[in-house]
Amino acid sequence: MTLALAELPMYTAPEVIRSASEAWIARTLELLDVRRQPWPGDDLHALFLAPQLLFTQTCGYPLMTALRGRVRLVGRPDFDLPHSTGGEHCSLLLVREDDPRNDLEALHGCRGAANNPDSNTGMNLLRHALAPWQRGGRYFSELHWSGSHRQSLAWLRAGRVDLIAMDSVTFAYLAFHSPAETTGVRLLQRSAPSPALPYITGADEARAREIRDALNLALAQRPDVAAALHIRRVLPADEVDYEVLLDYEREATEQGLSELHPGR
Repeated sequence: MTLALAELPMYTAPEVIRSASEAWIARTLELLDVRRQPWPGDDLHALFLAPQLLFTQTCGYPLMTALRGRVRLVGRPDFDLPHSTGGEHCSLLLVREDDPRNDLEALHGCRGAANNPDSNTGMNLLRHALAPWQRGGRYFSELHWSGSHRQSLAWLRAGRVDLIAMDSVTFAYLAFHSPAETTGVRLLQRSAPSPALPYITGADEARAREIRDALNLALAQRPDVAAALHIRRVLPADEVDYEVLLDYEREATEQGLSELHPGR
């Protein structure tokens, strides 16, 4: 039996989501007759490029930048969630419920948070949304990197920041299973649409198809897992599907916001 890495590190909270993902991985590996190799680290870039990688999930923006041409696409999830369906998702631009400002123009100069500089939903889609309202290459008066969408949300609720962009899938999972974390905030606007976070492999094209088929069969055999994750199926995907993320980057740059928050 082959030994390989298989991890789904993008959506791990709340616990019901982590548990369902682990069950999905386990059944998929059984169908592929593969034994799971433990992955003790937290370096996602190393995981994505590991020679032993069978499948994992990454963010669309690094797929088209740091990982482009170095990994193979398996597919992308078709969610059955608010703001996330048909193989797409988006960022939700959130403010506190009691903030009287109702548009991005009025919020110019506010305090922002984003999860990571290479995040599509936290950074790239937010930059694209803010670009029309930048002044002198800046939108925020200050920006804080939180390390996770969940932490950004906590900072927003606590009043440390005024505006965040949160992955619509992450927000839905929290709203379903940890609703207290989503109280006290409201949706200001949605970002432009984005292809959902891709599943990738280090294997060849034939093996990638086998992995996608096994992921889908595992969902069919474990309807409880499919229901918990709100995933209908894994759709085929190609790099061309994610080119739009670089279009958003280019459009933001052309409008004067080449960086979410320049360090000057």
